[in-house]
Amino acid sequence: MSDVLRAPAELKYAEELDWLESVDDNPKPFAWRLSPKMVRLFVLGAERSDGLDREVAQKWFGDRSFVERAIVTLASDRGLLLIGDPGTGKSWLAELLAAAISRNSTQVVQGTAGTTEDHIKYSWNVSMVIAKGQSRESMIPSPIMTAMETGTIGRFEELTRSTSDVQDALISILSEKYISVPELDSDNIVFAKPGFSVIATANSRDRGVNDLSSALKRRFNFVRIPVVTNKKSETEIVRFRTEELLRRHQIELDVPPTLLDVLLRSFADLREAAAAAGSEDEKLESALSTAEQIGVLEDAILHSNFFGERALTAHTLASSLVGSLSRRAPEDLAILNKYMHGVVEPRSKDEGGLWPEFLAGGRDTIATLS
Repeated sequence: MSDVLRAPAELKYAEELDWLESVDDNPKPFAWRLSPKMVRLFVLGAERSDGLDREVAQKWFGDRSFVERAIVTLASDRGLLLIGDPGTGKSWLAELLAAAISRNSTQVVQGTAGTTEDHIKYSWNVSMVIAKGQSRESMIPSPIMTAMETGTIGRFEELTRSTSDVQDALISILSEKYISVPELDSDNIVFAKPGFSVIATANSRDRGVNDLSSALKRRFNFVRIPVVTNKKSETEIVRFRTEELLRRHQIELDVPPTLLDVLLRSFADLREAAAAAGSEDEKLESALSTAEQIGVLEDAILHSNFFGERALTAHTLASSLVGSLSRRAPEDLAILNKYMHGVVEPRSKDEGGLWPEFLAGGRDTIATLS
């Protein structure tokens, strides 16, 4: 899949999924391609106690119990709602689960203010309707309807971004497990086949935008994905994503562990300052998630590769951090400037190492943006 910008998980890990399916002799719910045990193993990686003949890499980094509860939910009649702060890996986990269970993670509805009921049910091919009238052939099924017809997993991203009437339409799908098509005289009900389920994601920061009704909440099992705060886990996530980035762009560039430590400590410092802030104006607009940390590193790597000396430096990393996190002017710049003077400057004097260069890079970028 070298000619695809971003291959879905079922294509990216096709060979691994084929192998897991060939050795999987555990019971499978419905028409699942892998058993629950193998789904968990695909997502979290193989351990020595699993006794497999090959390595299966960990793809999502988080608590094992979250993954197990998500898998159990999908084997039931209830939908799965992954909820958490931005950048906690909700969408990636949903994609991995759909890929392992259905070998299709692309049946996705993106929730926005413009999402309509048609996006989760069906619409019509206007030219075919004019030529031949309304029929099943002229109907365009939504990704959710396609998942129902095939007994697979449908995904709904950013559920709370969609309006209440769209959410209400989803209630009947999750409850009744069919969609009626009143425009047709016959063959006018689409029933869900065994194995159909919905994985939805919701941003906890969107609370109050379009809150879920109590009726819809009852149709979902909630799995809350916390922000990763464990340094070891966060290091593994950042390293995993960085290696993927370097392979995709065919870049040969070292990311020294000492630089990675500078990035991790910087985000930890900024999170601590945000937690202690007395008002929203004293917090960065950024959620300071692991995903944003990866974005900072990606920006620095690409800049170093295309405009630098093909070597990642602390100066470039600091410039990327300030440029990526300063979304409000002057509020965010003032917060970052305070961090550079109050935390990074004393650390540069006490610890030395890469911190003086990191301080210089941050100051230079703040001065440019101010």
